[in-house]
Amino acid sequence: MSPQTPQLTWRKKWIAFQTIVSKEVRRILRIWPQTLLPPVITMTLYFVIFGKMIGSRVGEMGGVPYMQFIVPGLIMMSVITNSYSNVVSSFFSAKFHASIEELLVSPVSKHAILLGYISGGIFRGLAIAIIVSIVALFFTQLGMQHFFVTVFTVIGTSVLFSLGGFINATFARSFDDISIIPSFVLTPLTYLGGVFYSMENLSPIWQNISLLNPIVYMVNSFRYGILGYSDVNVWYSMAAIFAFCVVFYVIAYRLLLDGSRIRL
Repeated sequence: MSPQTPQLTWRKKWIAFQTIVSKEVRRILRIWPQTLLPPVITMTLYFVIFGKMIGSRVGEMGGVPYMQFIVPGLIMMSVITNSYSNVVSSFFSAKFHASIEELLVSPVSKHAILLGYISGGIFRGLAIAIIVSIVALFFTQLGMQHFFVTVFTVIGTSVLFSLGGFINATFARSFDDISIIPSFVLTPLTYLGGVFYSMENLSPIWQNISLLNPIVYMVNSFRYGILGYSDVNVWYSMAAIFAFCVVFYVIAYRLLLDGSRIRL
């Protein structure tokens, strides 16, 4: 049997990747009342309560109306939670039903498997970001000051938390385990990540403590792309997002390659 040409090998990898992505996208769209609708309702309540009711009392923050100020943070919050939850639930379900083992023993590239699940998380994260942005237009004006920064931040953040969901699903032994990180790590870090306030309003000591929160950099980088305002250096933020993505990808790939934690 003659060896396969590089072109044929890449074609098979591409087909495998497309198949995984297609499965993930169909799953998201098939159960859209669970995947796309709840974040929209939640963000609408945030706009009404924090933007209209509380925002009218706060006035301006960062030189813009309070409603405009919180919109980028709320979009990023929805991207983080949905990118993460999509991959962690999808991969753990495949792990729980042992269907992932068939994929692992097949000749499908581990990179194709990992990138396929990440792409599903990116699709859901970007879909939610677009839907929430449309909803936000009913409450305030929304523009884009820096296109590259905006796109890089939202995609990079979605990739990062998709990888985080994959890693969590790999270590999880039960469905209860996949809710620990969102409840005790992501939610506190997100609410303390500058979504609803500017770091200028904090005392110097709390400003320094906030700099240890990685979500601060993501929220501020996206806010800079939308409003042109940021509490931290945007280029440092983008570099940090990229570095975290590389580190998380290496960890996720090594776990997938090892395979020992994937079998329940």
